[in-house]
Amino acid sequence: MSPRNVAVRVGQVTAAAVVASAVGSAAILVSEVLLARNRRYAQPELGLAVRAALGPAGGAPVRLVLLGDSIALGVGVDRVADTVGGQLARLLAEHDGGNAAGARRRVLLSSVGVAGSRSSDLATQVARALLGERPDVAVILIGTNDATALRRPGESAVHLAAAVRRLRSAGTEVVVGTCPDLGAARAIAPPLRQIAGLLGRRTARAQARAGRDAGARVIDLASETGAVFRADPGTYCYDGYHPSADGYRIWAHALLPAVLGAATAASRN
Repeated sequence: MSPRNVAVRVGQVTAAAVVASAVGSAAILVSEVLLARNRRYAQPELGLAVRAALGPAGGAPVRLVLLGDSIALGVGVDRVADTVGGQLARLLAEHDGGNAAGARRRVLLSSVGVAGSRSSDLATQVARALLGERPDVAVILIGTNDATALRRPGESAVHLAAAVRRLRSAGTEVVVGTCPDLGAARAIAPPLRQIAGLLGRRTARAQARAGRDAGARVIDLASETGAVFRADPGTYCYDGYHPSADGYRIWAHALLPAVLGAATAASRN
C-alpha cells in the first residue's frame, strides 16, 4: 500500500472513530437526560405555606417576600423554619436592627414562589407580591428552570430586570440570588452534570448584570456556596437536586448581608 493510500486509510479510520465517539457521547447524554427527567424529585408540601412572623411583637416590622421557583417555596423540606425564607427571616429577626438601641425586628415572611417557575413567570408573582401592604424587601430566587430548559440567558435576564424595576418602583428593596451551581447536583450524572453547570453559570452571569442594572443587590449563589454543595451531600434532600435544611441554611447565610442591607435601606424610606 502506497504512503498516500496509508494516509487516506488512517484518515478514514480516524474519522470513523471520531464519528463513533460522537454518536456514543450523544447516546449517553440522551440517556442521562431521560433518566434525569424521569427521576423521582421532591414535590411541594401541600400543607407548607411559607408565611410566618418572627421576632418580638413590638419590634420594627419588616415585610419580607420571596419570589421565584421551588427554592423560594422551600421544596425539599417540610417545615417553614427550614426553608431559605424561614431561615432568612429568623436571622434577620435576631439581628439588632443596626441601631444603637439594639432594637430587634419583627419579620413578616411570605412567599409567592411557585415550583417550576421560570423568569417569564415573575411578572405574575410580582403582581401577587404587591397586593395589599407593600413588601419592604423582596428576595428573588430563580434561574434553574431557565437554564435546564435551555432558555437564552439574555431573554431570562430581561424578565428578571423587569421584575426588579417594578418592585423598586413600588418602593421595595430587592435582593437577587442568581442561579445556583447546577454542576453540584447529584441527581444529574456526568457529563450532563458538567453541561448543566455551564448552562447555570451562563444564566447566573446574565442575571447578575441585569439585576444590578435594575437596582437590585445581587448574590452569586454558585460562587458563594457551590463549593460547599459539591463537597457535602447533606446539603441536598433525598432527591439529590433540591436543598435540604442544611442547604437552605447555607443559602440563607449567603443572602443575609444583602438582605440586612436592604432592610436597613427600607427602614430609612
